[in-house]
Amino acid sequence: MLSTVKNVDYKVDDNTKALARALVDSGFISLEQAKNILAQVKESGGESKFEQLLIDNNLVTEDQILETKAALWNVPYIDLSNYEVDPEVLDLIPDKAARQYKFFPLFRIDGTLLIAMSDPKDVKVIDKVTQLTQLEVSPALSSGNAITEAINKYYGKAEEAPPEVAVSNEELQDLLESIESETEESEEETSIQDLERLAEEAPVVKMANMVLIQAIVEGASDVHFNPEENELRVRFRVDGVLRDAFHLPKNLQEAIISRIKILSNLDIAEHRIPQDGQLRLKLKDGRAIDIRVSTLPSAFGENMVLRILDKNAALLNLENLGYEEDSYKKIIDILSNSYGIMLVTGPTGSGKTTTLYAALNRLSTVEKNVITLEDPIEYRLPLVRQSQVNPKAGMTFAKGLRAILRQDPDIVMVGEIRDSETGNIAIQAALTGHFVLSTLHTNDASGAITRLEEMGIEPFLISTAVLGVMAQRLVRKICPFCKEEYTPEFEVPQRILDMVGIEDQSELKFYRGRGCSKCRDTGYKGRISIIEVFPVTERIRELILKSASSDEIKRTAIEEGMHTLLEDGWIKVLKGITTYEEIMRVTNLG
Repeated sequence: MLSTVKNVDYKVDDNTKALARALVDSGFISLEQAKNILAQVKESGGESKFEQLLIDNNLVTEDQILETKAALWNVPYIDLSNYEVDPEVLDLIPDKAARQYKFFPLFRIDGTLLIAMSDPKDVKVIDKVTQLTQLEVSPALSSGNAITEAINKYYGKAEEAPPEVAVSNEELQDLLESIESETEESEEETSIQDLERLAEEAPVVKMANMVLIQAIVEGASDVHFNPEENELRVRFRVDGVLRDAFHLPKNLQEAIISRIKILSNLDIAEHRIPQDGQLRLKLKDGRAIDIRVSTLPSAFGENMVLRILDKNAALLNLENLGYEEDSYKKIIDILSNSYGIMLVTGPTGSGKTTTLYAALNRLSTVEKNVITLEDPIEYRLPLVRQSQVNPKAGMTFAKGLRAILRQDPDIVMVGEIRDSETGNIAIQAALTGHFVLSTLHTNDASGAITRLEEMGIEPFLISTAVLGVMAQRLVRKICPFCKEEYTPEFEVPQRILDMVGIEDQSELKFYRGRGCSKCRDTGYKGRISIIEVFPVTERIRELILKSASSDEIKRTAIEEGMHTLLEDGWIKVLKGITTYEEIMRVTNLG
């Protein structure tokens, strides 16, 4: 049996073939599964990794792969998450060396030092550690992520350089002065030909490019060009909050707006109606950045908003979204069903699309036909057929969903249920053997049930089709570079203390960011989800059939173990991830 795997020419390296044989030998995967995954590696030209494909297709866990590799290479496998490290051993290895060579020191016995490595066969690393310590080095196997986490835990996080500022004040002033006086305001209306010429002038082109690059460098999700009476204000939305970026002279307004319109294939002669377009930037590092462009006539000229989408951004997995363990298990249990519907709720910008993509990333395999209907498609997903609504062409959510159901799907993702027609089709799809993922705009998870009822969907259909509901918000994380401990003036509710196993308020530690150059003096850097999620249990199903209020459904969900958005936020405050003020802001309770 094993010789079949060995002799098939999949143009993969011998180590991968040996691992495939060992996994088959161990009974973790079948021969057919091994051949199928190896074929995918070959078809991708080596871009797809054998081990990651096994995990993505839910054939094995990372621990099973590591245990198999350890046995294959005759080295111990160490789970660093449960490992207690001797502090004296850390003194043997500088943190710079541990980070550079990606290993972690475990313990020393006489003249031998055991180190954790993701590749115990890397003799260069072993030789380097031997030189550093003058000890015999014995390697053990651990995952790369676990090694990085251990280094950060025991040595402290590495200092990251702040984002390089793409535009300095001096550069901005020089650029403004270099723009020709032809852009000066005039009582006469600028002709279309003049606008086209000015939009292509080198200084205007450079100015527009500099604004966009600065936004990307700072991690902005949106860029706002806001015309005011005497200036063009440019604002960036970073970590969900808008802030001023530039104040440009009024006489540059039409030229810069026209420049972006030209790049987006919009009509520069049309100022009276809204327009939508898109453009793509290719950066020197190889990234492709897609930008959605929207214009809106306003009192002082056309307002323009750009949504920045990094197509090369790493696709997140559910386990990397910061969910608490009990909530994560509920989500996985819901996703393990072969049919039914899971709903994700929250306002615009709350991370619903990221959650859906992460769920699809877990569910999509070569054995399943996964189709999405989105508005618009934000990121490309492997093994997923993605389609986009186009109301002007008659491609609505309802019409598109009907078409998808004729494509023999196993899993369907509908970007949003906006009306009763789409809702009814989605429910019927869930009842006829399809697994459906979609979103609703409601304040909390329990509100999704009453929202479907308001759309005219019968309670008995909702109770049968809906498997679970999740609500979420995004909160800003405390900047790790200026994080400091402080004593608050408020008390934590006892229910929250019970959740985290703390009995006395005096045991609590609170943190905040004091503000630094790396977080633009905000005290925050990055975002994380707070969520509430409940599966539709028998008790909740009975409430739905009785058309119970959302409050009653919520009370029952809490009795059955649901942590509310506020409670999940509190837990992250007590873990030092975010602040009390941020949770109050996002949950609208402050």
